[in-house]
Amino acid sequence: MNDYFDGLFEGDVEKLRSIFHDDAWLKGNNYRKTRDEWLEAVANRPVPRDERMQYNFNIQSLEIIGDQAMAKVDVPLLAAHFIDFLGLLKEDGHWKIVNKMYTII
Repeated sequence: MNDYFDGLFEGDVEKLRSIFHDDAWLKGNNYRKTRDEWLEAVANRPVPRDERMQYNFNIQSLEIIGDQAMAKVDVPLLAAHFIDFLGLLKEDGHWKIVNKMYTII
């Protein structure tokens, strides 16, 4: 989760790419993006660190069952405040985000 938060805060597309599975999808109401489409959007938006935003991300819940996990995370970012639901799988010894759903609160 630290790499996820750091990648968002720093606008580090390569860090984010490394923790998302190649075929991950990002979904919100009326919003569907592949991992690479979303990373392109991240690369072209302001960088929260450079905008002097506070680093206030946190994990609200994390449930792990075997090699599967679901994380609910609090993501205040730029002009919005998100709750992200991240589905993760552990494959070949590494955890990867395979699905991201989010809502704006």
